[in-house]
Amino acid sequence: MVPHLVTALNGPINELEQRMLDTMSAIERWFRMEWMEHTPPFYGSVDVRNAGFKLAPVDTDFFPCGWNNLTPAMLPLAVQAALSAVEKTCPEARNLLIVPDNHVRNSFYLSNLVQLRRIFEMAGLNVRFGSISPDLKKSTTLQVPGGQSVDFEPVLRERGRIGVKDFDPCTILLNTDLASGIPGILEDLQSQYLLPPLHASWAVRRKSRHFDCYDDAAKRFAKLIGVDPWLINPEFELCGELDLATPHGLAALRAKVEAMLLKTRRKYKEYGIKERPFVVVKRDDQHSGMGLMTLRDGKDLAAQVALVPAAGPQALIVQEGVLTLERINDAVAEPVVYLLDRFVVGGFYRVHAQQGADELLHAPGSSYVPLAFAQSLSLPEPGMRPGASAPNRFYMYGVIARLALLAGSIELEQTDPMAENDD
Repeated sequence: MVPHLVTALNGPINELEQRMLDTMSAIERWFRMEWMEHTPPFYGSVDVRNAGFKLAPVDTDFFPCGWNNLTPAMLPLAVQAALSAVEKTCPEARNLLIVPDNHVRNSFYLSNLVQLRRIFEMAGLNVRFGSISPDLKKSTTLQVPGGQSVDFEPVLRERGRIGVKDFDPCTILLNTDLASGIPGILEDLQSQYLLPPLHASWAVRRKSRHFDCYDDAAKRFAKLIGVDPWLINPEFELCGELDLATPHGLAALRAKVEAMLLKTRRKYKEYGIKERPFVVVKRDDQHSGMGLMTLRDGKDLAAQVALVPAAGPQALIVQEGVLTLERINDAVAEPVVYLLDRFVVGGFYRVHAQQGADELLHAPGSSYVPLAFAQSLSLPEPGMRPGASAPNRFYMYGVIARLALLAGSIELEQTDPMAENDD
């Protein structure tokens, strides 16, 4: 079933959709040439926001954990993409060890692991789950709704290789972002492939680096199809280390907020957009601490900061807020696109009935509705009126998600410690 799209049916978003359909051959060739120069992350997910007048990614995750939201119809795409990814990494691979998150054991996450196991087993691999949690001393089985189960086994390290009892894998797949730090057991592995690499983890990754890379990729892509890069790019500014408990830190952040709001107002005026612009302030890393702040006026900053526990100096970014005009059953929704290797393999709408169009939807109370990517990826519908075809809209989501994934590949190249050593 294709979700009903409730979006603006006129204005730049439909011009952008038409432009992408008209230049589809050039777009696909462009991506093909880019992937000859850059290696895509092993897998990823991209949160996309459709404001009706612009379409932009607002988050790119290298450790996606919502694979259970892919429908059975999407699995053939995922399996084919997994085959491609594994063949490029370790063609002779037989055993795959998946390292799950240490702290998440809810049924949703366990169902995600079951789906991952299914995808890679169908790609011809033996799959086991190895936990690096210091609290797990012996094999533990957890039940998953639907009659499935997941066996967690303690990871063992010997002679620079890791595995579980009687299981020596060629490849280790991380399904945890390691935001709290990189454990030594995963470092300096001998003759094993760790995917994604450790420098993709939130222990070292920074959002500003990713959006810098995206900014460059978006400009090149926009030139290719002949559109304003702003239509596909959320503007942002890195603030550096600020202590919001001090007048100086508060004033510095307010100046950045007001500058971004002014820049956005000018673009809104250029396009005749009547919405009131807003910005999002967030940490540059993914560590616990200050959550997202949404601001429509710099004067509101002090009041919002007063609600946030003092956390000392933090590296912050100020990003142009992107509305989401998508609706599912009258609830605000945003598309989340899943990718494996360089391929779009599926996705879903993240839906939240209590949140507004300018608010974070990845919050308690959210639900998920699958996207129909199994149709849309290979069968767009040229000739359809812009805004009237769900497959065409989904194709556009997939293009933006691949652009974010390309930015991610460049980001990982730039932060690769081995590449730095080679210099």
